[in-house]
Amino acid sequence: MDIELWGGISGVVLIMSLVQLAKQVFGLPGRYAGLVAVGLGVALSLAYHHFAEVELFRTVVRGLALGLSAVGLWSTGKHLARNG
Repeated sequence: MDIELWGGISGVVLIMSLVQLAKQVFGLPGRYAGLVAVGLGVALSLAYHHFAEVELFRTVVRGLALGLSAVGLWSTGKHLARNG
């Protein structure tokens, strides 16, 4: 498998976990969870950019995709759990 695919999948799970941690430990209101997830996605992607030779634009777009994927996965799981 491609390392980019594995990095993306684990990045989404990491972002979801960090947002949950922020909600439980720091009392982050749920309405800001999506914004924090997107911010974390961009921040983690920029950290990756610092250590790898990747274009900045591609890095920011990848971070947005990671954050939005985490939000969508969380929302879908929440909806399915609620509606059985």
